Amino acid sequence: MDRLIGIDYGRKRSGLAASDPLGIFASALDTVDSTKIIDYLKNYAENQTIRLFVVGYPVNMDGRPSEAQADVDRFLPQLKKAFPGVEVVLEDERFTSVLAHRIMIDGGMKASQRRDKRSVDRISAAIILQSYMDRCNGGALAIDPSAVPDSQSRDKTKKRRR
Repeated sequence: MDRLIGIDYGRKRSGLAASDPLGIFASALDTVDSTKIIDYLKNYAENQTIRLFVVGYPVNMDGRPSEAQADVDRFLPQLKKAFPGVEVVLEDERFTSVLAHRIMIDGGMKASQRRDKRSVDRISAAIILQSYMDRCNGGALAIDPSAVPDSQSRDKTKKRRR
């Protein structure tokens, strides 16, 4: 089955994430030295078919390009050249590091583990990829409103239980 790959590209290291075969869930994959990311992805592609790359695109809060954007802009042609048949899309990566830290805290990671920037990078890649998939799937994981009883039904149920 085809996989979508999320990339949180950085000057020194890059976080990677992969989708499940159905393209519903993103999982943190690895953190690699940015100079070796193309080789890593080529090795990955020997065992898995890559359908799409979702690359985090760093933008300032006001929408202007960030300093890190130039690094991503230099990386994109390399990625497209190495994988000419694979589509590359950009996803806003604002707040992904903050969310990654929150996930690590909520997940019970020790402070020493949370300081490991490699963990933050791969979790950020998973957030970038999941954000893209959720948007494309139209929130496929959201609860169907028709499956939730209306407040009147809940009130009647409560009254019956008394």
